[in-house]
Amino acid sequence: MGGVAIDGGNSSSDKPRRGRRVRMTGAERRQQLLDIGRTLFAEKGFEGTSVEEIAAKAGVSKPVVYEHFGGKEGLYAVVVDREMRQLLDGVTGALTAGHPRELLEQAAFALLDYIESYTDGFRILVRDSPVAQSTGTFASLISDIATQVEDILGLEFKARGFDPKLAPLYAQALVGMVALTGQWWLDVRRPKKAEVAAHLVNLAWHGLDGLESKPQLVGRRKS
Repeated sequence: MGGVAIDGGNSSSDKPRRGRRVRMTGAERRQQLLDIGRTLFAEKGFEGTSVEEIAAKAGVSKPVVYEHFGGKEGLYAVVVDREMRQLLDGVTGALTAGHPRELLEQAAFALLDYIESYTDGFRILVRDSPVAQSTGTFASLISDIATQVEDILGLEFKARGFDPKLAPLYAQALVGMVALTGQWWLDVRRPKKAEVAAHLVNLAWHGLDGLESKPQLVGRRKS
């Protein structure tokens, strides 16, 4: 009587199943692409980043990127818009109430906090935007912030007997000074944040404190 051959190996049903990849929802995939794009744009800039690289890091094909954002420009525009709103909301929240000098301190801290916590985002903002017509630029963001500072300076100018019509000029100067210092501090990170804020406010406040109502040029050139 012939023996029945018994297979000592595992049957197909006994073999361990390979884990199936969990399919992302549309919202999850969109957020993943935004995170990857944000990192690459901060590291390489818009021109140095390709749709191929974004798709490869996300583990998807190029059409998926186009499906969600219409292309690299669309993805970049969303990333820039989010960063601009993040920074503007922080500064706006800092300028709610307080003595004018305290408001300057809070505004300086708001910018430095953003640079510290959202370094990649700030790197993206200070680069030249190739899609500025749809997202705005860092310059337009600074102008929005200056408009808020202008309101504070206008009240201070009136209290000191200065022409409040000059508040926009001084607001642009102050905010521009803080923004450029922020770009410098982005890489050096010295001195510490609180010390940088103190020096910025020191220059801004004491400059305003000694402000001449009708400044005159001292050199030969008058126009």
